[in-house]
Amino acid sequence: MAENENGQERTEKPTAKRLEQAREDGQVPRSPELNTAAVLLVSAGGLHFLGGSIGASFLGIMRSGMSLDPAQATDPGLALATAAAEMLHALLACAPIMGLTLVAALAAPMALGGWNLSLEALTPDFTRLDPIAGFGRFFSARGAVELAKAFGKFLVVGLIAFIVLRQQSPHLLALGTMPLHAAIAQAVSLTSDALLAVSAGLGLIAAIDVPWQLHQYSQKLMMSREEIRQELKQSEGAPEVRGRIRRMQREVARRRMMHDVPKADVVVVNPTHFAVALRYDEKRMRAPLVVAKGTDLVAARIREIATEHSVPIFEAPPLARALHHSVEIGGEIPATLYVAVAQVLTYIYQLKAARTSGARPPEPPAIDPGLDPGIDATRH
Repeated sequence: MAENENGQERTEKPTAKRLEQAREDGQVPRSPELNTAAVLLVSAGGLHFLGGSIGASFLGIMRSGMSLDPAQATDPGLALATAAAEMLHALLACAPIMGLTLVAALAAPMALGGWNLSLEALTPDFTRLDPIAGFGRFFSARGAVELAKAFGKFLVVGLIAFIVLRQQSPHLLALGTMPLHAAIAQAVSLTSDALLAVSAGLGLIAAIDVPWQLHQYSQKLMMSREEIRQELKQSEGAPEVRGRIRRMQREVARRRMMHDVPKADVVVVNPTHFAVALRYDEKRMRAPLVVAKGTDLVAARIREIATEHSVPIFEAPPLARALHHSVEIGGEIPATLYVAVAQVLTYIYQLKAARTSGARPPEPPAIDPGLDPGIDATRH
């Protein structure tokens, strides 16, 4: 089991913050074997399909280079210009293969660890120049694995090369007896076949190396429980800081809550210890909402704001306690309180209508004191 510098076992998976920090430092899973196999395979495939046109282009370049007139051959300026033009033609002929190879070289790392640009990885690390640490890495488990991979790669590539050369030796020897254009085409075909065979062997090595690299990457980023606790402490802050943040959040929520009291339709009180402000819009709301609630000093402040903005205050101790204990701010009242709240809102609407028309005010409804059996009716 891996251990950190404090001797604690790293038994926990890396957190999201640890993974993100590793990417910022340039630490992503990479497999050199996958990159090599991909580049070689794409090059072999491109040579297989484009080899004929590339061979024809080089044949033309060879013929052009061999048919210089005496003036071009003896004039240094003309000879240099001709050589530059032929080199340009050669580069243009190889451009498709080089383009495919470049795409493969960029896409293979992205297939394993994704695209990652980190300036931190470019920072010089002079500890890598320490010869003692270098010997330690060489004789470590990772160094042994890398040595085994190199030896395995040598065996695989050597065996494949031996088999290919043995099978293709008659065709290779026959190239000298073939016409030039046919010999070039045959040489390109033999080269692409050999590259395909070698890339298949390297692909087998990459299939073993990729899981190993992912395992090594995961093991390297494993964390101890103490490291997770320290990271959590750093992300959340010290206990006193968290407490201060929570107090500030409560204060902000309280101010927001007080700001919504003037929009309420009614404030249900108990009569001094509890206060719950309700709002209902039958066109937009499925049920009345609790826009503010509180006890003692907060309840007194809610009543003050309600009085200042002419919000009706209805005294119903059991209902006030039930609403305060069962509904969060911004939440709908439960179905068990629909009837009681409907009675209160109906009375408030009738009271407003009577005041507007000058009619006799209605009698306050008697709210069932047993609407919340879980709360002591004598409390407060």
